[in-house]
Amino acid sequence: MSFRIIGAVIGFLSSGPFGAVVGLLIGSYIDYAYNGESSNNEYNRQSSFSYQGHPSQVNFKNSLLVLIAAVMKADGKAMKSELDLVKSMLIRTYGEQQSKEMLLTLRDYLKQEHNLYEICRNLRNRMGYSQRLELVHILFRISRADGNVSDAEVNIIQIVSNQLGVSTPDYLSLKAMFVSSSDADYKILDVSPTASEADVKKAYRDLAKRFHPDRLQGLSEIEKTAASEKFVRVQKAYENIKKKKGWS
Repeated sequence: MSFRIIGAVIGFLSSGPFGAVVGLLIGSYIDYAYNGESSNNEYNRQSSFSYQGHPSQVNFKNSLLVLIAAVMKADGKAMKSELDLVKSMLIRTYGEQQSKEMLLTLRDYLKQEHNLYEICRNLRNRMGYSQRLELVHILFRISRADGNVSDAEVNIIQIVSNQLGVSTPDYLSLKAMFVSSSDADYKILDVSPTASEADVKKAYRDLAKRFHPDRLQGLSEIEKTAASEKFVRVQKAYENIKKKKGWS
């Protein structure tokens, strides 16, 4: 069994679907690291991170904290609601003791500047595309913890998304799930507001096929659960467009 499945199962048992996503990301990172262990040794030796465990797991956790810190301080202030969400996530996923250490590291990172391009390049080389999408999804969730996703937060997440190699349509679709706009439903489906009923239906079916848990052949049940939130939002966007257009 791969580390990504093990991580997803442990995360799900400890903190539900959100923990499953984090566990899946960590496990995927370790899987990629093992496949290219020799090329990672220099990075691991140079790392200044101090948590115990497999070096790749350590690197992922701290890379995640760097990206979270960058989003939290993007608008010049780290909101308590954002910190509370991150704290809750870490406690449920890693337990009280390790989450305390990670929160202390996060507070340090909030005061520091980091090379996001290097962090993202490292993650891009060690994670699959779907896992990188989930990572961007997590950053958007954190940015919306205070009820509003600021332009500065959007800019940082867009930079991270670009550097992670996430395609523009996929990024805009994720963004539309968290940033309200008059054409958000169309952006989620990646169609024009003037698109025909047939084109909208085709876009919906393509995304439903992509995100529907039952359609993700070869993945674990936990990984299928991680796609359910996006699938629900895609369904809602399609229903909203049909209602606006008066389509049956």
